[in-house]
Amino acid sequence: MNKTSNIYIAGHRGLVGTAILKKLEAEGYTNLILHTSKELDLRNQADVDRYFYSEKPEYIFLAAAKVGGIYANNAYPADFIRNNLQIQTNVIDAAYRSGVKKLIFFGSSCIYPKNCTQPMKEECILTGELEKTNEWYAIAKIAGIKMCQAYRRQFNFNAISVMPTNLYGPCDNFDLQTSHVLPAMIRKFHLVKLAQSGDVNAIMVDEKCHGPIPDEIVQNLGLVRDIDGVLRLTHHASPKIVLWGTGMPKREFMHVEDLADACLFLMRSYDGEEMLNIGVGQDNAIRDLAEMIRNIVGLEGSVSWDNTKPDGTPRKLLDVSRMRRLGWEASIELRKGIEAVYDWYRRDNGVVIMPSKD
Repeated sequence: MNKTSNIYIAGHRGLVGTAILKKLEAEGYTNLILHTSKELDLRNQADVDRYFYSEKPEYIFLAAAKVGGIYANNAYPADFIRNNLQIQTNVIDAAYRSGVKKLIFFGSSCIYPKNCTQPMKEECILTGELEKTNEWYAIAKIAGIKMCQAYRRQFNFNAISVMPTNLYGPCDNFDLQTSHVLPAMIRKFHLVKLAQSGDVNAIMVDEKCHGPIPDEIVQNLGLVRDIDGVLRLTHHASPKIVLWGTGMPKREFMHVEDLADACLFLMRSYDGEEMLNIGVGQDNAIRDLAEMIRNIVGLEGSVSWDNTKPDGTPRKLLDVSRMRRLGWEASIELRKGIEAVYDWYRRDNGVVIMPSKD
């Protein structure tokens, strides 16, 4: 891949795609092909075929996907399995048939069994039952990994698969009904801080920027919503912090800029069939993560845990020894990364930046 190669970033407005675009631009790549989901619906096979034969991309970062947290996976299982299967099948097949030189497919750490041995090695895929709260997304991603391997074996198509750990970063999805745990915590704690200071106008701005605040959280903030949808403080309730589950599960978190760096490294240097875990090799209890974010936000008060809500998989830590042997390691420390994301979040509250659907 050289600096003038035609490079298509599928999903360039999402969390991963935005980071890859930023990395490629910083490295001096000039022919970057970008289309929104409105301009090119990757779920439509005919549209994808026409696009690939007209634009003729040489390299593809397949970051387009339907993603979300526990609530979204439970609420919209058909959307998660259908949309992801359609996107990846259409793109991988059209890439092979149109002569693409190399493609990177993004899986997810949720592909591993619920009770997988920790840390999770790449060869553990399909060795046990999946976590029920995200099995629809996981099954779609497993199918994409196997499709890349099948096209390599049958057609010698250079498609590689990477398994990122839990990601966070600027341009994340902060919608409280569909986001993952880390961005959801940042937003919840920020909203509680605003409520403690009585800044209802700032809360309304936040809602405009990052999506609706569910009724349950409105109540936790000590607010009411009038018939016109306007939020108002109540005098009989104080803001409180309530998070899902027990806080006991452990999760690994990596800044998305580290992932972008790893993927450019692999696009330049790796052509193997084996999928590769990409992570930091260290995890944290959700309770500890919550305390870290509470301190970063500068929020007073303790956290309450709603153990009637699901925890998900008890632990998900990736074995990253393959990537280390290839010569790559993550470099962004968790606290510094979260501090940078919270700074970004506060700067962009006031500009309408809704999560990408790409």
